[in-house]
Amino acid sequence: MSNQEFRLAILGCGRWGFNHVRTAFNLFGERLALVADSNPAAAEKIGKISPSIHFTTDTAEAFSNPAINGVIVATPAETHYAIARRLLEAGKNVLVEKPITLELDEAADLVRLSSEKRLKLMVGHVLMYHPAVLKLKELVDAGKIGRLQYIYSNRLNFGTVRTEENILWSFAPHDISIIQFLTGSKPQRVSARGAAFLQNNIEDSTVTYLSFPGNVHAHVFVSWLHPFKEQRLVVIGDKGMMVFEDSAPKEKLRFYPKGFTAQNGTIVKFDGDFEVIAHGEGQPLAEEQLHFARCVEEDKQPLTDGKHALEVLEVLKAAEKSMKEFQILNSQF
Repeated sequence: MSNQEFRLAILGCGRWGFNHVRTAFNLFGERLALVADSNPAAAEKIGKISPSIHFTTDTAEAFSNPAINGVIVATPAETHYAIARRLLEAGKNVLVEKPITLELDEAADLVRLSSEKRLKLMVGHVLMYHPAVLKLKELVDAGKIGRLQYIYSNRLNFGTVRTEENILWSFAPHDISIIQFLTGSKPQRVSARGAAFLQNNIEDSTVTYLSFPGNVHAHVFVSWLHPFKEQRLVVIGDKGMMVFEDSAPKEKLRFYPKGFTAQNGTIVKFDGDFEVIAHGEGQPLAEEQLHFARCVEEDKQPLTDGKHALEVLEVLKAAEKSMKEFQILNSQF
């Protein structure tokens, strides 16, 4: 372990930023050195977590305080690039919320800068730190389901509608990051379709189709116009299937010995009872923050580093382009 003790600042105290502050104070106590938000009204709700937390509306304190060596950026997405770049230039390790940036060249610049300065650049793809996802990856790599064939993900809810981003950018990064983690590769082809019902040009429902090397395919369906909450990832191989259902109250990870095999020139179905797969019980956001702290203190590479986030952003941009091109073409008829 290095001789630098992890000391943290958090920039941004919106809904998710507040979750970061609450989690970080429980994990690190006084090592949470600073919380900043441009809105002075945030001071009251931060004070309810603990009056000992130092709150300020002056974000410059996070850049100038030499004791702070890790900063979580939970500000609006359009500010991520400028803030993260300034922090890296100031010598700070950075965990920036997803998406890393809104533009590919900006994300690539952050990856380059963090490498040059030998600093950690980590992105908050929080479900990558879910114990069930990590167990799922372990079992897929170990051949539990045989040869990987197909993945599909539903992330659906009657949820909060955003005015600054569509459902693709709000929900799909979680699923894209997990799918690329499970496949260990980038998609060769990306296509997407979406529809806007509540606001012009802000899609409320999208389906993204991904094609990977080795005849592996995936699709991601996301919507905030759904009668109930569903967070289900299905991973299909030639020897069985895994289901991760985060919206389920228990038994979130299951193995199904189901599939098809060739016998005497005929395709025959096999079907057995499901098996509940045990996994850790850690909270993903807490695991993410602990991982960030270990990476800073022990000089380790983050699981969701800048390169991983850049690849997720490439898929998001390709999906958005596909969706818009379809709409333009369709408008001609």
